[in-house]
Amino acid sequence: MSDPDIHTRIKDLVDAEHQLRSQLGKGEISAADEQRKLADIERQLDQCWDLLRQRDAKREFGEPTSEAEVRPQSVVENYES
Repeated sequence: MSDPDIHTRIKDLVDAEHQLRSQLGKGEISAADEQRKLADIERQLDQCWDLLRQRDAKREFGEPTSEAEVRPQSVVENYES
């Protein structure tokens, strides 16, 4: 996956996040459904940002960016800023 592909995926996830908030505001989904779906989107966003950071680090050290891989949500979620 290329950087532009990752950025497109991030934009799509942010759009989905906005759509969920809109659906909740219109009463189309419950707050519980919104929160569950938002949590999944946030985990996917974390994975995308992690992948971009991996690619940047590889680029910085002259390594092939294609070696960066999406890490499991359980790994990415446990990072501390």
